[in-house]
Amino acid sequence: MMKPTWRFILRTIRAIALLARDERIPRPLRAIAGIGLLPIPGPFDEILLLLVAPVFALFFRASMRDAWEQAAPEMPYAAITRA
Repeated sequence: MMKPTWRFILRTIRAIALLARDERIPRPLRAIAGIGLLPIPGPFDEILLLLVAPVFALFFRASMRDAWEQAAPEMPYAAITRA
């Protein structure tokens, strides 16, 4: 059985991958967010993410919600009724 923390992390990674390919988001903004996700030493990547996060939250909320819903793992009906 997978722990809830790992499920959340995997779903977040899948949602980010979907957002990176979402054509509703301008390419330069996706590129900046992609650079911010790279493991660059120092505060550079964190600063980029802090600058891009409000833009995503204000203007691309529907895209983020769609990616989050699409990233949900498929669960068989029996598993849903037992949960």
